[in-house]
Parts: sequence; structure tokens; C-alpha cells
Amino acid sequence: MDDEESQRSALAAMVASWGFSTVTAADGVEALEKLSEFTPNVLVTDLMMPRMDGKSLLRRMAAQGMSVPALVLTAFGNLETALETIHDLGAYWFLEKPIQPRELRMLLERATAQSRLAERAARLEQQLSYQGVLGELVGGSRAMQQVFALIRQVAPSRAAVLVTGESGTGKELAARAIHALSPRADGAFVAVNCAALPETLIESELFGHEKGAFTGALERRAGCFELAHGGTLLLDEIGDMPFPTQAKLLRVLEDSKVRRLGGKGEMTVDVRIVAATNKPLEETIRKGNFREDLFYRLNVFPVALPPLRDRKDDIPLLCSTLIHDLNRKHGCHVAELSGQAVERLMQHSWPGNVRELRNVLERAVILAGEGTIGVTHLPAQFQGAGSAHPTAEAGGGSQVSLPVGITIDQAERALIEITLQHTKNNKTRAAEILGISLKTLFNKLKGYGGPDTEETNAN
Repeated sequence: MDDEESQRSALAAMVASWGFSTVTAADGVEALEKLSEFTPNVLVTDLMMPRMDGKSLLRRMAAQGMSVPALVLTAFGNLETALETIHDLGAYWFLEKPIQPRELRMLLERATAQSRLAERAARLEQQLSYQGVLGELVGGSRAMQQVFALIRQVAPSRAAVLVTGESGTGKELAARAIHALSPRADGAFVAVNCAALPETLIESELFGHEKGAFTGALERRAGCFELAHGGTLLLDEIGDMPFPTQAKLLRVLEDSKVRRLGGKGEMTVDVRIVAATNKPLEETIRKGNFREDLFYRLNVFPVALPPLRDRKDDIPLLCSTLIHDLNRKHGCHVAELSGQAVERLMQHSWPGNVRELRNVLERAVILAGEGTIGVTHLPAQFQGAGSAHPTAEAGGGSQVSLPVGITIDQAERALIEITLQHTKNNKTRAAEILGISLKTLFNKLKGYGGPDTEETNAN
């Protein structure tokens, strides 16, 4: 981009002679028109141009989410402005006029390499979403890959989705993924739990109310349908919605119009509906507690989430992702789980699904603090009944029996001491067996106030 035609043509010809494909523009307005048709690897722009200057162009591109390395051309008097552009708008570099061909070519090659690396990173991130992560959902198993495929297929449409699955399987995460991959991603995502609200309040929550509509309605309030206009509304635990409210919901879904409680007029709403339930709605229908016509209206595109016990191969990947999140939440530095800890987690039936796994790991991350999570950091049901086996990972046969009523701190100290006896005071080996870092072991020994706690005496 350069408003002087002779300089623009000469520069384009020189760049083309180096093997680049070039497109030219006289100012920022013309540049934006051409950028609507393609995304360049590198942008070379003059600062001072009519209609729209280089700085305004880069600001507009940033607002539109276009991330392109930019080389800013500047006269000597505009050097300060060029530096401000680099700092404020993230331009790649600047060049003073007259342009030195060798310097320009070097910067173009570097900027092109950066652009290609960014494209590669984006492709890898997309591939990762296909291999084990979709939004906040995690799973590389065949069952979860099928779920991911369904979500990708239905997300661009306007169809209502019914997400089913046991409690803790991630139904809200699935709904959020559908929203994030849809054309409504920039709109609101509103979630309402139909089981958490009493029958007297759920209609107000869904449809809103006018001032004075009922006792306690001190002001007008917009309902979830209004708040979700242009976006997505999650009706969680839809199976627990009161029967009288179901008829009103059905009418809104059919007419796309909502009336606040106490209101006289209707308003049109544009909302994508995702419903979720942990109950088999067919059985609820047979019992007369759920409308069959509403079920068919919501069940346009069903997505069933598998329980964790049916996809245990996902546990290592889930643990890695959850530990990363929990480290940030609690300021910890846990790196991984020990092999034995993973085995114990894989043997569990997980009636609480991923939510239960997260709770178990949250406790373990807090207890470990750093290094490796071992079996001793897991809850009692993962450690066996009343006994610990500090030498199990080492292949030994000795055991330590702990009396009922002993505190966790006392049990941990006994476990560390018996492990050090087994390793003949080799602290490095003891830390490996216990599934903790060497630094953590030294800190615990220091807290016990025993002899020989210096880090230099590791074996």
C-alpha cells in the first residue's frame, strides 16, 4: 500500500522478482476491499495515505481479527509514529524510505516464515480438536470422537439439540461447544437449571416479568429467552420442568414469541435451544410427567454422552487436562500422576463420572503441591482397606500396617519412614516410590524435625 503510484509499482515489481506474488492498493480503503477476498502472508504499508492511513488500516484489521505480519514504510519525520504503530498495533517492523532492497528482502522472508509458523500452529490446534479436545470436552476414545463428530455436524444448523447423559458427564460443556462452533458464537450463551428453581419462579426466569406482575416483582425483568436473543439457551435438567410450564415452553418454541408475566404484548425472540437431561425422558413421558409433543420438539438432534466407565481410555488425557487447570486454580506445580496412581484411577467405576474425577484430582493436587501425584494423595477408597504398600512400585513384598484412628499426617509420616528404611535412606529412590518430588520429600522431613534432612544428602 502506497499512495504514490510510481513507488507502489516499482516496489511491487521488485518484490515479485524475488518470487513473491503481490497485490497493490493506493490506500487503506482499497486495501480493505481487496483483503476481503484473501489473506496475505505479509503486509507492506506506507504510513501516510489519503482516505485511510497505514495506522488506521492496521487498527481496522486487528478489530476484524486479521493477524498478518506488517512492515511499515516511513519517512524520517514519521519515525516516532512508526515506532508507536509497532508498539500499539503489533506491526512486525518498520523501514525508512528510501527502501534498501536487501533489508526489505530479509524482513519479508522473516515475516513470511513467521506467518507460516502461525498457520501451522492453527492447523495443529485444529487437528488437536479432532484428536481429543473440543472446546472444554476431552476424549480421544471412539465414543467421544463420535460425540465430537455429532457436535460439529449440528453446530452450524438451527436445529434443537437434546443432550443426554448421566450426571457429571459434561452435558453443559457439550452445549457450550455447540454454541462456540455455531454462527451464534458471538451471541449470548444462557443456561438455566430447570431443577434448581421452584415452580413459582421458573416461568419468571424463562419468560421474564413486568413490574407488579406478582408479589415481590418490584421492577421489570428480562427472562432467559430475551437474554439469549441471537444466541443459545441451555435448558438444563429439562426432565424436571414443572408440567404446566412445559405447555408454555412448547408454545414459545413453536411461535418464537415470548410474553413476560404480567405483560400485554409479545416479542419475537431468535434463540437456539439446547436441552439437557440425565433422565430417560421416554420413561418420564410414560409416567405422565413430561409432554410427548415437547419431547419431539426438543429431540430434533439427540447427542448422548457416554459415562466415564465406558471410556476409561480417556482417563489419562482427562487427568492431564484437569491437572493443568487445577494447577492454575490453586497455584500448584503438579506435573503428572505416578503409574500406580493411574492404575488405581483406571480400576474405579466412577459413578460420578468426570465431575467425580475432577474432585478426586483437586484433592490430590492440593495434597501433592508439586511433582508427581502418588497413590497416597488419592482418597482412601483408592488405597485399599487399612494398609499401605510403599514398596509395591519397587516390586518388594513388605507392608506397613496402620491402626484405625491414625491421622493423615501420622500415616504419611509412617509411610515415608518405612519407605526410607526399605531404600536404606536413599531419598531419591524413596521419592520415586512415594510418587512425590525430591524437594517435597525434603520439605516433609524438615517438618518432622528429624536428622539428615539436607538436600545434599540424597542417597
